[in-house]
Amino acid sequence: MPRPTAAQFAYGSATVVATTLALLLLFRTESGVGVAAVGATALALGLLVALRLPRPGHPTAEGAGRTATDRASAAARTHHALEGVGARERVPAARSSARSSARTDEHSLRR
Repeated sequence: MPRPTAAQFAYGSATVVATTLALLLLFRTESGVGVAAVGATALALGLLVALRLPRPGHPTAEGAGRTATDRASAAARTHHALEGVGARERVPAARSSARSSARTDEHSLRR
């Protein structure tokens, strides 16, 4: 069983505390059975909130249905769109080796 994340602990705990306070103030219960029912309800809701948070690194429902073909076609559309705006032309050209070695010698500390 995977360990819960810090976000799951935080959201679950905050939900339990907020729900307990809200239900106790709303129903103004004074009996032990009422307080136990409020506590159980708040714990169940906090657990539900914590488990419904998406885990990092797991695919969401939106991305889970995509096939490899869908991802490849999306990548191809992105590639074509970048070519359309001239992304390849904006990449600086490589310097010639003679020019770069002359600059290296010029600024070298070894003489």
